[in-house]
Amino acid sequence: MADARVCGLVLAAGGSRRLGQPKHLLPFGERTLLDHSLATARACGFEQLLCAVGGAAQDVVAQVDLRDVEVVHNAAFGAGCSSSIAAALGAVRPSIDVLVLLLGDQPGVTTAMVDALLAGRGDAAYAVCRYDDGRGHPFAFSRSTFAALADLHGDKAVWKLLKRHADRVVEVPVAGPVPRDVDTWEDYEAVRR
Repeated sequence: MADARVCGLVLAAGGSRRLGQPKHLLPFGERTLLDHSLATARACGFEQLLCAVGGAAQDVVAQVDLRDVEVVHNAAFGAGCSSSIAAALGAVRPSIDVLVLLLGDQPGVTTAMVDALLAGRGDAAYAVCRYDDGRGHPFAFSRSTFAALADLHGDKAVWKLLKRHADRVVEVPVAGPVPRDVDTWEDYEAVRR
């Protein structure tokens, strides 16, 4: 499906419990961690770009460059990533064929990785990046999976969905290790290096 219409969804609604402050607003490069992730997402040329916010939503909206981004507020952000996906699905345009899921706290993801994922998925319902050391984001989901995505509950629900439909998941080879996401101060220091 080379001419698929794609929506990017950047998940940035977490409460940053382990870090103790809003991780998406941590300095990264010239701006913030979330600014970096959104700049990458913008560079992918998605037909639609969504960003789910929840914890510290007011601060995120006030401090992050959200131009060309449709912001989705997830009031139930404490219920895990699946609640952000469910909240965002209602904003996905009817013309969209594929949803690409990106994490707002994973600055190591590049446009080349997203391009590889989309090029390698074919018509698969589910596609994931297969790095040298395992599966990781970004993920791609065809419209046929949106109802299943909307029914998810909990923080690791997407991973469980992929396991449940293992026979329908395409793994797209991407060189290098799984990009690190920021959950702790150690993670933050590592991605800054």
